[in-house]
Amino acid sequence: MEVGVIRAVVCGAAGRMGGRIIALMKEAGDFELAGAVERPGHPALGKDAGEAAGVGKAGVPITAVLGQVAMDGQVGFDFTAPEAAIANIGKAAEAGLAMVVGTTGMKPEALDRARELGRRIPLLIAPNMSVGVNVMYTLLAQAAAKLGDDYDVEICEIHHHFKADAPSGTAAKMAQVIAGALGRDLERVGVYGRKGMVGERKPQEIGVHALRGGDIAGEHTVIFAGMGERIEIVHRAHSRDNFARGALRAARWLVGRPPGVYDMGDVLGLK
Repeated sequence: MEVGVIRAVVCGAAGRMGGRIIALMKEAGDFELAGAVERPGHPALGKDAGEAAGVGKAGVPITAVLGQVAMDGQVGFDFTAPEAAIANIGKAAEAGLAMVVGTTGMKPEALDRARELGRRIPLLIAPNMSVGVNVMYTLLAQAAAKLGDDYDVEICEIHHHFKADAPSGTAAKMAQVIAGALGRDLERVGVYGRKGMVGERKPQEIGVHALRGGDIAGEHTVIFAGMGERIEIVHRAHSRDNFARGALRAARWLVGRPPGVYDMGDVLGLK
């Protein structure tokens, strides 16, 4: 869909992801920074958003109120914290601003509220904006369906030590995709880490394990272990730019769509 230059608002503009989105927007050339938002009391408030992102003056100050700048944008980006993300989606709905949300760790009731707000605006929610990861979801569903119950499934993810939620939203989504392909209820078969005398592994289990350390952008390994062989499907993110580029691709697709809740599967035509 051809939309010309896209006016975008970045929530969490002084954060790690927000800064990379601003930088790559400038590099891409088909985005214009219309607004930059940070939480109240953040030390970057009032600073130029481009300078905060390390890409030179953008002429857009960082503000604490999304409502003040939402009317100037066509799409917003949110990679903040769960409570802030829901508040931002609410403000966007009031202003008619489409939203691309990559915030992870949102509880089911928060996601329900987001879907409700998605009746009013185009809203794309994805725990991982990586194109590769979203293609991997499809591969995992296909592998699980073909391999069936004869193969044990274990998921291992590792991220930087700043990450607050565990397991990652991506690992949780992978577990959901695999459980769905196998006809299992993840609430019943999901096992999150093991310690002590846990007994023999149950055939239906889907193990999910989180590691944290250093500055690792993200790595996910899914193991299908059978008798005499195993298959490993791995995705490694080399930098946050991978997720930021995916978010820009999502925004290009989302602008001009009717209200509704979308994900990267819609963007990539995987459904």
